[in-house]
Amino acid sequence: MGKLDGAPQTREAEPHALSTSKLPSNASRRSPSRDARLLSLLLVVASVACGPDEATDEEATAAQSAAPSEGAPEGVAPPLPTGGLPSVVMPPPPPPPPPPKPRCPEDMVLVWDTQSTDLHYCVDRYEAMVVDDTTRQNLSPYYPPDPAKAAFIEKIWNDLRGSGTELEQATPLPPLPAWQKQKSLKPRAVSKKGVVPQAYASGKDAALVCGNAGKRLCSLHEWRTACRGADNRDFPYGTAYQNAVCNVVRETHPGILLWDNPSINHTDPRFNLLTSKTGPLLRRTGATVKCASVWGDDAIFDMVGNVDEWIDDPEGTFVGAFYARGRKDGCQAKVENHPFAYADYSTGIRCCKDATLASAAPITP
Repeated sequence: MGKLDGAPQTREAEPHALSTSKLPSNASRRSPSRDARLLSLLLVVASVACGPDEATDEEATAAQSAAPSEGAPEGVAPPLPTGGLPSVVMPPPPPPPPPPKPRCPEDMVLVWDTQSTDLHYCVDRYEAMVVDDTTRQNLSPYYPPDPAKAAFIEKIWNDLRGSGTELEQATPLPPLPAWQKQKSLKPRAVSKKGVVPQAYASGKDAALVCGNAGKRLCSLHEWRTACRGADNRDFPYGTAYQNAVCNVVRETHPGILLWDNPSINHTDPRFNLLTSKTGPLLRRTGATVKCASVWGDDAIFDMVGNVDEWIDDPEGTFVGAFYARGRKDGCQAKVENHPFAYADYSTGIRCCKDATLASAAPITP
């Protein structure tokens, strides 16, 4: 159709054409409601273009206040704290257990090598008496702890007695129990205070009775170490000889008292029964209280004097001196000129034993 001359020409406005220069001439006469709708449309478009990152502080505060204040729902892990995981403090490890402590039987004293405290062993506190391991009866200390030898000594001295000094003729033999002459006898060493120590023992006897007690003879080094005490002195009581502190270098000899001769009849069972003006020649165990080799809060008695003591030497050695021996060299005293099978009134017994290790109670942290 052709255009009519003089009629106003109009066309529908395009959505993006907002310039007023292209509006029809009657745009100035549009209603206010239409303009308000157009302005609202422009504001919506602008807010979408800005995006969420440009939200106002008021909007953020409102969002936070709208969030639930309760903890995370069941089954959902709560958020980590802003500082990360808390540091975990582990308890300290328990201390290591204390090293095992060396122990000794009640009748023995713990001794350690003064040159190396790692070496420990046990020594009888007193010179040994002997009992029958089966019956626990005490053997007579005036006869050998061997039944056959004891019976032999009793017999020969019943025949020989009565030909010596007046004291000898007036002194009877000590009794020998019949059971001590039985072959079934099993002699065992016992370390005990206040008893007459066993004498008339050979080195073989000493080794046997110590073994029957679960012990052994001391080596020379062990014996001397024990004698010198923890302070490592030449005498149990100090560094120099002191008269009468130990039962040694006595004022008389039993051989003189009975036979007018100190060099004969050393198997006479009466020798250790005699006394002098200062008391018994052979003393009971522990009676010489100052003659003590000190180890910690314990002590070993009579390692010098009273009776000689056999050590572990198959060639034959006894140490320490006995009551009438004129030796003043303390723990160094030693006799080596008799075989291991030798025995007389002066030869006695002291046992040693390896220390056992017993774990101490653990320390509680």
